[in-house]
Amino acid sequence: MSHLAATDIAAAAVQLMRAGRWAAAADLLTAATPDDPDERELLALTRAEVAVDQDFGRTTDHATAALAGVPGDSWDLAMLTFRKDYANALFHAGDPDLRDRARTLIEQAPDDVRRGTASFWAGAVADNVYELPAEACTHYEVALELGEKCGDELLVAQALRHLGHHAHAAGDLALARSQWERSIELFQKAGHLRPALAQQASLAVLLRDEGDLAGSRALAAETNRWARQLDVPFIAQRTADLMAVPA
Repeated sequence: MSHLAATDIAAAAVQLMRAGRWAAAADLLTAATPDDPDERELLALTRAEVAVDQDFGRTTDHATAALAGVPGDSWDLAMLTFRKDYANALFHAGDPDLRDRARTLIEQAPDDVRRGTASFWAGAVADNVYELPAEACTHYEVALELGEKCGDELLVAQALRHLGHHAHAAGDLALARSQWERSIELFQKAGHLRPALAQQASLAVLLRDEGDLAGSRALAAETNRWARQLDVPFIAQRTADLMAVPA
């Protein structure tokens, strides 16, 4: 198997992952058995990425075994392990020095894209684990700047999505709408369904707060159908709550 073929397989698996086809992505990666150790590492890292993404959406635990199967101790493996531990802290319990680990990932990032990625996840940890909104926004702004600089539209989308939450919390609905609409457009462009649905749920909240209850319920209902088909419980529950808001 050539390096290009392994790269193509990994890219196809990532597209399946973004579409919420986690099992199909894992099957594709498992079926590939390259002889080259670099190719094996690439496919193992991609399997771990798929598992981490699935676990975050469905609060399952496929990533523990997938991460253990990745050879070496690369920055990318450390980043995926960090994301898995963040999900555990968010949905279950535990706080294995996430803030310090985030700083290390930022400092040791081998390029601006990875530094932006680490900055985004450092913001998520500051926001949702440590409840430090000002620190979180600083990280999101860095992630946004680096995402724009490097042309990484998914990083831009993630940063804008979370900055929009802070604009919304501050009562700046116009800014929140601007950030969220651009974010969802970029998620849709990349075919990343789970965060696109989460962003649609946020827009349904925004419509409610703007006084458009009918529009909010309609968007929530459509998002809820997608979330149930994808089996992402937290989006399904959030949109069900919005659908139940009385007129």
